[in-house]
Amino acid sequence: MKAVLHYRASDGFRAALAHSAVLARVDAVVVDETDELGFVREIADADVLLHVLKPVTAAMIAAGPRLKLVQKLGVGVNTIDLEACKAGGVAVANMPGTNSQAVAEMTLALMLAVLRRLSYLDPLTRRGEGWSPDLGLMDGVGELCGRTVGFVGYGASPSRLGSALEVLGARVIYAARSAKPDLPGQFMDLPTLLEQADIVSLHVPLTAETERLINAEALAAMKPGAILINTARGGLVDEAALAAALKSGHLRGAGLDVFAQEPVDPANPLLALPTVVAAPHMAWLTPETLDRSLAVAFENCRRVADGESILNRVV
Repeated sequence: MKAVLHYRASDGFRAALAHSAVLARVDAVVVDETDELGFVREIADADVLLHVLKPVTAAMIAAGPRLKLVQKLGVGVNTIDLEACKAGGVAVANMPGTNSQAVAEMTLALMLAVLRRLSYLDPLTRRGEGWSPDLGLMDGVGELCGRTVGFVGYGASPSRLGSALEVLGARVIYAARSAKPDLPGQFMDLPTLLEQADIVSLHVPLTAETERLINAEALAAMKPGAILINTARGGLVDEAALAAALKSGHLRGAGLDVFAQEPVDPANPLLALPTVVAAPHMAWLTPETLDRSLAVAFENCRRVADGESILNRVV
């Protein structure tokens, strides 16, 4: 069986993949996301596509006549043409839970980084100007203690943070499909959460119903001086409206690991704002996540080879 990882993998990622592939008796090949000719060559006789971020199109599916499975290394499948997979008889699977710890920790890191202006202070300090900051910006620093953190979606990643935030002195609230009485925090609807939260953190999938969930109206409903954190999907947010809310001072800042266009355009106005902490959709990416993800991926490779039901099948 042959599997193609379509990603610009680090040396560590390649080593982990090679080790897991040997144990699973799978021929695993890595193709950089920018290498279109290499992808066409390698996918032609591949049984499994290991998908990370670059969208899987109908043309890519058609280029792999032997494909049996598109395995998402992560949770969101909005970057996969599911209809093309259905039409081509290609199964799609994801792996909920494998990156939950990493995303939870990155979410906390972004909250703290925005509150303490780390993306502004780091280059300032490196230039020898650390003791001459913009005093207006420094008036906007703060602590988690005493603040209300609102989670939009309360699945595996945010629910891991609930207890930690409470220990740090924060109040936790959440909006979800249903109440979760066994987890920390207070359940409420989204409009109420937006009114009450000092920090709003997004943790829902990108669907037709959630696209631009945080639009100009939602941003206006947030508390003055609130912070937005997004480690889910960039399409959840109206970026132009967010930039306007930050420039006006209505919002204190934003921590963004995801953008509507990825890789993010360097000309995106959000990147020019000192109140924004940005990362390139890597909240999930840790060696620990990769170990858990590859275990699931190669178990599904085995199941495909043996004709068994695959784990976490989406299509």
